[in-house]
Amino acid sequence: MSEPVDEVSSTASPTMAEPVAPAPSRRWYWFVLLCMPVLAVGLAAVWIDARNTQRELRVDFAKRLGEIEASEQTSRAALKDTQENLREAQAKIALLENRLAESQTQQAALEALYRELAPSRDEWALTEIEQILLLASQQLQLAGNVSSALAALQLADSKLQRLDRPQFMPLRRALGRDMDRLKAVPFVDVAGVSLRLDQAIAAVDTLPLALEERLPAPPPPAQARDEQPWRRLLHDIWQDVRQLVRVENLDRPAAPLLAPPQQYFLRENLKLRFLAARFDLLFRDQAGFRSDLDAADAWLLKYFDTRAQPVQTVQLLVKQARATDMAIEVPDLARSLEAVRVLKLAREKPQR
Repeated sequence: MSEPVDEVSSTASPTMAEPVAPAPSRRWYWFVLLCMPVLAVGLAAVWIDARNTQRELRVDFAKRLGEIEASEQTSRAALKDTQENLREAQAKIALLENRLAESQTQQAALEALYRELAPSRDEWALTEIEQILLLASQQLQLAGNVSSALAALQLADSKLQRLDRPQFMPLRRALGRDMDRLKAVPFVDVAGVSLRLDQAIAAVDTLPLALEERLPAPPPPAQARDEQPWRRLLHDIWQDVRQLVRVENLDRPAAPLLAPPQQYFLRENLKLRFLAARFDLLFRDQAGFRSDLDAADAWLLKYFDTRAQPVQTVQLLVKQARATDMAIEVPDLARSLEAVRVLKLAREKPQR
């Protein structure tokens, strides 16, 4: 009985073996069951990483937001300062505009006043120049002072140059011609001659008079060393006798005797002669200048010791001063004066 059963089982085994196919699905099931914890761990790790990243992003965002707020506050403060500075600048600009408007108004008023005063200013300048030329002409005519007249003409020309008026060109040409004529005049060293006369005046009080002249004593004769005593005694007695009387040959008249008051007045009169020569020099009086110096030289020769060095020095100063030639032709300023008066008349005619 057992065999049939075995046969049946053997025969039936091939057909019964086909339903055993579900075995692989179980493997996948167990595989899935095994992978689910791994997946859960992976998902948890991903979730934790995402949460950390989100937390970092939130922190970074909060930090950035704080920086933005701080910068915004700084910008607001800077904007506020800028607005205040802008308001101050606008106030200053408004103040400057007001001052500029005031200055423009003042400038316009000054220009109007200048236009009103310009003619009178030119008239004042012409009047001033005329007075300068008159003084310079007087200096030339009375004292012959060429340097002062030339300085006056240069001053007048500089005033005309500052005015810069075309109508003043004829006057400037006349002034230029007169300045050239004055520059051509020979130079007289008035200051140098006056200095020599001052030196002579200062030396008058120390000059020795002729009556005070003392001739140098003759040198004592040499004596022999082997001369006998009695001969030496006789020689000394003879020298004493010779000194009692002195015979001299004078090459000039005897010096006049002057009392002390007369000596004082002599020196003072000599000083006055030198002072008069100085005045003649200033006024270019050639004849009076030489006359006073000749009188002073004659007094020096007559009353003073001409062998003394101080007297010779004063005589040399007098000789040098007397050689000064003041006989020069001083030009006049008639052309410049005429040009000024023509301009003044031309400005006065329209007013009439």
